[in-house]
Amino acid sequence: MKVNRYVVAGSGILLHLMIGSVYAWSVYTQSIQAQTGWSESSITFAFSLAIFFLGMSAAFMGRLVEKFGPNVTGTISSICYGAGTALTGVAIHTDQLWLLYLAYGVIGGLGLGSGYVTPVSTIIKWFPNRRGMATGCAIMGFGFAAMLTSPVAHGLIASVGVERTFYILGAVYFIVMISAAQFIRPPKKALNVTETVTPVAAGVSLMNGQQLTANQAVKTREFRLLWLMLFINITCGIGLVAAASPMAQEFTAMSVTKAAWMVGVIGIFNGLGRLAWASISDYLGRPNTFSVVFTFEAILIVSLMFIHSSYLFTIVLCIILSGYGAGFSVIPAYLSDIFGTKELGAIHGYVLTAWGIAGLVGPVVLSVSHQLLHSYNSTLIVFGILEIIALTVSFLIRKRFAKTTQDVANVSTNS
Repeated sequence: MKVNRYVVAGSGILLHLMIGSVYAWSVYTQSIQAQTGWSESSITFAFSLAIFFLGMSAAFMGRLVEKFGPNVTGTISSICYGAGTALTGVAIHTDQLWLLYLAYGVIGGLGLGSGYVTPVSTIIKWFPNRRGMATGCAIMGFGFAAMLTSPVAHGLIASVGVERTFYILGAVYFIVMISAAQFIRPPKKALNVTETVTPVAAGVSLMNGQQLTANQAVKTREFRLLWLMLFINITCGIGLVAAASPMAQEFTAMSVTKAAWMVGVIGIFNGLGRLAWASISDYLGRPNTFSVVFTFEAILIVSLMFIHSSYLFTIVLCIILSGYGAGFSVIPAYLSDIFGTKELGAIHGYVLTAWGIAGLVGPVVLSVSHQLLHSYNSTLIVFGILEIIALTVSFLIRKRFAKTTQDVANVSTNS
């Protein structure tokens, strides 16, 4: 099948729009609770489980992208996520909590992991000189998905009930995703890309100019530092997402309705940040972009303690959440800069294990500290310190990056 690179990118965005609906889980919570009597924390755990399996399965699924191709993993994703969503309706109908965890958490989580890694490394190969922008577009779909899903799911619940909502959405996800997956294919080796490509942009690794395999990459110091940097970024970001509404009410006396509106607004910036920062990284460079993001976040997270204006609080939180989105979209291009594109899908999958662990750690750290100390201040200070650590890590990688970039440039000039 002959495909255009913009069709590949569009299909990747569409796939991420479907799986990104996981961020709309809170829309279902009250309806599920009303029908089953399950506790809110029990229902919310299904979301945490899905994120955990997303991160953990991404490592395995990333290798399948390289071995069998993105259209295969995209097809697996459509089956798992569609089935997991439909089975969630069955779990609610039969009042089986364990089935909810198996359906949405495990099966749906596997669909999320395989779907998330499917388009990213492929799109990078189609847009070698605009890798940040290209991956930012695809991953932006994941960030914006909740805005699309929330009103649709809310309307369906009101008209057909929560059970049938999951049946309908499961079918829609399957049809759309399996169709999109067939168009996500890597370029043929003989493809000539009509762009002026630098050695780095062409996917030449900065590790002594070699393309590293996934097994080689994970053994490097650079990979461990990138993993830590992403883990910190997600831990702080997802922790703030989980508590944005109550935190705003505590610090600014914001009403419940206004806080709910604010959560929607910061979701937009979470999505926009993925595209904006990724595109900026094509010009600033990945090391500089992460250093700027972590500097802003360290300052702004701590400043939240002193802000009592609801409007200023929202603005600051929007900037912070744009940086949270940046971590997801800039990291694939950063990995390709350092390790090359030979097994980028697998390497990207491995680094996403940071997401699975951070998805559990971030909200737990915030909720436990607030429960013990009855204040968000201590948590914000801890998050601020973590951002400073991430900033330090970004400088450590940047030092190595600057040296090896110069080495590659010298080799290219001499040859």
